Amino acid sequence: MNADTSRFVGAGRLARPDGDSDLSTRPWNPHPRFAGVALRHLLTAADTDGALSAHLVRIDAGAELSSHTHDGSLELHEVVQGSGVCTLDGREAIYQPGVCGLIPAGVAHSVRANAKQDGHDGEALYILAKFAPALL
Repeated sequence: MNADTSRFVGAGRLARPDGDSDLSTRPWNPHPRFAGVALRHLLTAADTDGALSAHLVRIDAGAELSSHTHDGSLELHEVVQGSGVCTLDGREAIYQPGVCGLIPAGVAHSVRANAKQDGHDGEALYILAKFAPALL
């Protein structure tokens, strides 16, 4: 199922002192390690002198970003659509629109999008993930 992402961060434009850029033209990149996960890089280290990166993350229904850490970066998630579960150092947090998740550097975490349940199709989970300093 393809969600309407036209209202998402990452589907509009980025206003900067040197001019605007159209974020909707940035490609979805399959995650190199996790099947069913794709990233749209909104800001990278090259844009912020390494201070910050921001990525729209799509996790397909039933897919998972398995447990991993980011040793050098704090990560902040903002759930923009869909639902799932984030496990933060062993503690489960329900992810749904409006929820933010703070992941300190070096803390193990995973995120799983809800799968088909009770005859209802699951839907992709969309997260705006920000890293300081920049991940990429």
